[in-house]
Amino acid sequence: MMQAEQASIVADDDSVHAGKEGGRYAHWNFDPPADTDEDSWLIVYLDVMTLLLVMLVVLLAFSDRILEPHAAAQHVFADRPDTPYSHAAQKAANAVTVEHAAEENPLAGLPLDTLGDDVEILIQEGTISFRISNEILFPSGQSMLTVPGIALLDRLTKVLNATEHKISVEGHTDNVPIQTARFPSNWELSTGRATSVVRHLERSGVASRRLRATGYADTRPIALNGTPEGRATNRRVELILETRPH
Repeated sequence: MMQAEQASIVADDDSVHAGKEGGRYAHWNFDPPADTDEDSWLIVYLDVMTLLLVMLVVLLAFSDRILEPHAAAQHVFADRPDTPYSHAAQKAANAVTVEHAAEENPLAGLPLDTLGDDVEILIQEGTISFRISNEILFPSGQSMLTVPGIALLDRLTKVLNATEHKISVEGHTDNVPIQTARFPSNWELSTGRATSVVRHLERSGVASRRLRATGYADTRPIALNGTPEGRATNRRVELILETRPH
């Protein structure tokens, strides 16, 4: 019985000892937890990369479909370089180029070398004036054209017909009064001379819808009437091309 009690005591001591040992090393001796944080981050990263890859594949597939109609349209127009549209576009481009050149130099393309020194050319904004002395066109105090005047107007007609602009023919006199049965004043004389020029231009092929005759008598002098030279300068006919767009 004594032996049983001793064995019990020894067993209790071992239990106590074991308990003490467990209490002392319980804080140090434990299995570390699994690295669940690193595993979770890796799974999320792989999911994101997979989603991006799928989106990239989808975008590439749709981009091919979007580009196919554009490529087909380019192919169609490349195979038809001589379509009516292309001709019209080329003509329009050429017209713009010619119009731009004409704006920079309104005399471009006009056969001016045939006029000689008897015609003075004045370029103003929207107009080109051809100024001719009455001494070349008419006898003194008359409105019937001279032979040299007719020859000069025939040369000028080629210049005027090179355009489609309207033409204003203006007659001017000096301040010396005139009083005849046909021309009671310089108004009738200047108007009659402008009308004679218009009629000759019309007979020479200039469209009548482009022509207009006006007489200004001595109201628009370009020189002083106090000298013979000044009066001769004022006796003139001017043909004015109206180049400004309407």
